[in-house]
Amino acid sequence: MGTATPVTLTLILILLTRQNALGNVVSPRAWGEVAFGVKVNKCCEENQINVGDSCTSSRNLNETKWMPIFTDERGKSNIAVNYTFVTGLPDCGSRQIWPIYHYVGSTDKLTLLPNGVLRHYFDLHDIAAFEDEDESVMETDGQVKQYHDYHPSQYCMDKRIEDFTSEFAMVCGPEHPTDWTATEYLMRNVVSPITHGLTILCLLIIAIIYFIMPTLRDLSGNIVTTLCLCIILSQIADLIRLLTVFTSHISLLITETICYVSLLGAFFWLNCLGYYIWKTFRSRNVFLRITDGKKYCYYSAYAWSCTIVLGVLAVFAHFTMDYEDFSKTRRVDEREEIGSLGMIIFFVPIAFTVLADVFFFATTLKTINRMQQDGRIHHKLRHSFRMFLLLLLIMTVTWLFFLSSFSKYDGLVNCYIIVNAFQGPLILYVCVFNQKHVPYLLRKTCCYANCVCPCCRPEPEVEWGDEMTAMNSVL
Repeated sequence: MGTATPVTLTLILILLTRQNALGNVVSPRAWGEVAFGVKVNKCCEENQINVGDSCTSSRNLNETKWMPIFTDERGKSNIAVNYTFVTGLPDCGSRQIWPIYHYVGSTDKLTLLPNGVLRHYFDLHDIAAFEDEDESVMETDGQVKQYHDYHPSQYCMDKRIEDFTSEFAMVCGPEHPTDWTATEYLMRNVVSPITHGLTILCLLIIAIIYFIMPTLRDLSGNIVTTLCLCIILSQIADLIRLLTVFTSHISLLITETICYVSLLGAFFWLNCLGYYIWKTFRSRNVFLRITDGKKYCYYSAYAWSCTIVLGVLAVFAHFTMDYEDFSKTRRVDEREEIGSLGMIIFFVPIAFTVLADVFFFATTLKTINRMQQDGRIHHKLRHSFRMFLLLLLIMTVTWLFFLSSFSKYDGLVNCYIIVNAFQGPLILYVCVFNQKHVPYLLRKTCCYANCVCPCCRPEPEVEWGDEMTAMNSVL
């Protein structure tokens, strides 16, 4: 028994110091991997392969099951390595999970190293555009390539059959260190919250004023209130969309959908305002039996039904009709967004509403120029018509800059963030300070009752429709 102990220790030392397939000395930590096997993450079960978006038994398809092929860093393939499968998708936490496809002729190449690390090679055409501390550049077969390594807990591999057979992997996007001084970080995480917050505050003030003032709660006022609430919701979602701290593609898709649907609803409500003014000026009898409440219900049915239907169609098109271009190399830090077809369904109707609003403006302006005298309703609608025109200009210009922010140039994104800062104050000026009767009502309600100073009292000139308010305040 005493002689067996030195023999056992000698065998253990031989195992610990023997060379592996790469010619390197195996450490005591690596010896455990040799004895128990390197962990290889497989997306489906061991006897299954991926068909479409589901796992299917390879026996039912008369296909061979997927087996890992280990390759060293020098390019030597079919290295014998003891391994064990760990099935299931990787747990990426808050990081984004995205697929990589390796097939004949693809620009992406997946290599499984003997230590269980997955190496993703992709062609490098512009080295300056891909500078990253977590990624490395090497030259293989006379071509400059870039690669990124994923540890066993950050990926899963499998065989995939769809239109063609390929090897694919689901990987976790790496967490890059934050550059606090970068222009993109400052614009998206510092300047953008300030500009969006200013716009939200201004629009909230407009919505509150038009909601609490009884004389402003007519059809035009209710449309303005609803329009401001739609833009507020769009601004909140757009702020989350631009922040760089959010990387989960599910939450980003949800916020983008809310942003685009709210913006679409705002333009439909602006279209309702233009149609209401256009129809009223064209009508010979403005004293109709229908109330503003019923009109608002009709306009609500039009605006919300069009918004919801187009939103559902856009989301449906994104998940069913948009396809991924395998020939394009995808960056690991890219975030999944609404596809091009979904964007078309969202934004083309906005363009048509803008054209319809231009028609309403042109025809209404001709009608106003032909009118000899104004009645009380027409006089009030002149202010609404001017407000409609200015809102159309402000929202259209901001929307055009919003479209330009989807380009690959960061400068256009920064331009949209800056232009967006003027949207809220301009709408506040158009809807409140540019309407003579609105400041008059504010001074009547807020200042005159609580202040005896003459500077707080409103001007003696009274707009049509505010005569009863002036009489009540004097009494």
